[in-house]
Amino acid sequence: MYKKLILAMISISGTLAAEAADQANPATVQTAAPAQADEQRRAGKTKPAKPTPSPAQPMTELEPVVVTSPLQAKLSETAAPVTVLSDDELIMKMGHSIGETLKQELGITSQSFGPGVGTPVIRGQSGPRVRVLQNGIGSNDVSQLSPDHATSIEPIMADKIEVLRGPATLLYGSGAMGGVVNVIDNRIPGYMPSKLLGGAVEQRYDSVADESSTALKADGGKGILAFHFDGMTRDRGSMSIGGAGIDANAAQALDPSLAVIQNPHGFLPNTYAHTFNGSTGFSLVGDPGFAGVSVNHMENNYGIAPDGSGVSNTRIDIKQSKYDFKSELKQPFSFAETLRTRLGYTDYRHAELDGGLNNQPFKPGTGFTNKTYEGRVELTHNPIGPFKGAVGFQAVSSEFAAFDFTGAQTIVPTSQINGFGVFGMESFNSGPLLNQFGARVEQSSIDPASGTNYSSPNGLPINSSYNYTPISASASSLWKMDASNSLNLALTRSERAPQVQELLSHGFHDATRSFEEGSPNLTTETSYNLDLGYKFKADWMRAEFDLFHNWATNYIYQQRTGQFVQQDPVTGLALTCGSSANCTPVVQSRQGDAIFKGYEAKLVFPVMESHSGLLDLTLFSDYTRGEFVSGGDVPRMPPLRFGLQWDYTLHAWSANVRFTRGEAQTHPGANDTATDGYNLLTLGTQYQIKDFHDTKIMLFAKANNLLNENIRNSVSYLRNFAPEPGRGGELGIRIDY
Repeated sequence: MYKKLILAMISISGTLAAEAADQANPATVQTAAPAQADEQRRAGKTKPAKPTPSPAQPMTELEPVVVTSPLQAKLSETAAPVTVLSDDELIMKMGHSIGETLKQELGITSQSFGPGVGTPVIRGQSGPRVRVLQNGIGSNDVSQLSPDHATSIEPIMADKIEVLRGPATLLYGSGAMGGVVNVIDNRIPGYMPSKLLGGAVEQRYDSVADESSTALKADGGKGILAFHFDGMTRDRGSMSIGGAGIDANAAQALDPSLAVIQNPHGFLPNTYAHTFNGSTGFSLVGDPGFAGVSVNHMENNYGIAPDGSGVSNTRIDIKQSKYDFKSELKQPFSFAETLRTRLGYTDYRHAELDGGLNNQPFKPGTGFTNKTYEGRVELTHNPIGPFKGAVGFQAVSSEFAAFDFTGAQTIVPTSQINGFGVFGMESFNSGPLLNQFGARVEQSSIDPASGTNYSSPNGLPINSSYNYTPISASASSLWKMDASNSLNLALTRSERAPQVQELLSHGFHDATRSFEEGSPNLTTETSYNLDLGYKFKADWMRAEFDLFHNWATNYIYQQRTGQFVQQDPVTGLALTCGSSANCTPVVQSRQGDAIFKGYEAKLVFPVMESHSGLLDLTLFSDYTRGEFVSGGDVPRMPPLRFGLQWDYTLHAWSANVRFTRGEAQTHPGANDTATDGYNLLTLGTQYQIKDFHDTKIMLFAKANNLLNENIRNSVSYLRNFAPEPGRGGELGIRIDY
């Protein structure tokens, strides 16, 4: 049924696109391109050129527009915390993953699993509680299902990254307790470029892993046809670290049977990688709007840091093909401002390969597949009295499986996962208050197939279908007290249905080195989130403070049980672990009531503004604490962080130095280990060469972890085996033409 709904949406969108093309006049479109580009820039869909500041005059930039929200409000008009990275700031903060790119932002850390993986953690929430989108539609890989799975979205191809919390998150799914991360690119052109052919080339080199990456984008068009091409490749060697790879005492405290006979120092073996990602897209663009399609293919082969036992290494080989349709029509009906459609099909698969030691070839161990159709229609209506807003419909249909290549044991049975939701969001002004509220109702189902090679967790009976109806709602208000002060408050109630692996997983997972055990009796998770923020803006200082308190009922989490099993070499089944080595810890899905609380704070002081340049000082801090109501700590929470950053600008040159202190995480959760505090010192600089033969050239360099500390990431499952990168330098050049 869901596939038919999505196909029907495609048919409707195709008809509307054809009408848009028929109404477009090529001559009119071509001559109106500059004005149309200006309109897109005001809407935040293209990057405004940054003016070079004079020595005595500060640089003025256009205020970012949050395009993930259907109302496309300015950043200062959002009642919930929003993070926007674009332009030069995005280039300087770019990492090899979404998590690495965002980890300096307040309230956000990266859940690393060695250098091959970096998924965002927002206020201690990760996985399904942080939905990662690409151009408003899900990535539909399996990065939300397990911490060793890399996301298929490449940040180096992004034009903009937005992080949303509050009412707008309900437009993209229920249960996004942490927030929504939307990576925006021009894969499907939404406007007619001002040039017949333009684009960008970027080259980077990072010494910490002898890493080289190359990215190319090309955009152009003529008449009513716009096109886009992009591609990137990255090759990385084994990553350098600031000390021993394995914290043997901590690792053996969790697994007494582990014999660490190979503990690397100064580098992490088996962390080399190769990545390729390429896309092409075309659109028909006219006065009524646009409609276009794109095709993307991604391959990523990366390694997991070894456990030191000398038994086997693990690598993950990902392949994904993605096909997308996107359209936006202006005033399609008398009562509507815009009608947006997003449709996509994703064919994802990866194999976890074992071997690589003692001349052993890598052989497939565990496999994951996910074939997903996703579609959404979003209508922004004309103002109804004081109300402005949008309503929409979303449908997702997936076929998911996790299995052992030997055929001995199925980890998760092949399951048909269907879901659809209706949502709405409205905003209105009442005096000095800007108010927003949203709601979403979903219906989701998981239908596991029966199979002879699957045994249920703890022998519990498996239903033929699991059905849930999550209902979520949110409200927020922004009070602009005067030109300098504003106060915002957001309240959210969200429900999340259990995921298939949380319910049904039962088997050995090679990359996580665990025996994963689901719980078929899990119920819907409910969270109540309170967010209070204050902003101050004056010539002498800018300040931002956010406090949050979240209550979660039936919070689903994965916890080490303290038990160990070993795999039968013939049947693949779990056996009681004896005195021999190669025991595997049991990780179980559980539920419990939990409370999360914390803050984010930032102060910016303009220290100097003269012919000698501009100098700003930023002080920052964030903190998240997670506890179970019944006692104990929620595992894998980020530590208290605080620090400062100096930013200096003179003409076309700018530089910054940033110091971050991360305190020890002494609340790791049951059957897990604490992490020490750390000091992280980084430098960054860039130089702009503008209007060089109609091109813009940016030279940049970064120095990371200058103190060469051996940092253990408290939100990482692999922290005892894979510290964060050691001291390294990065050089790059970007040419926009």
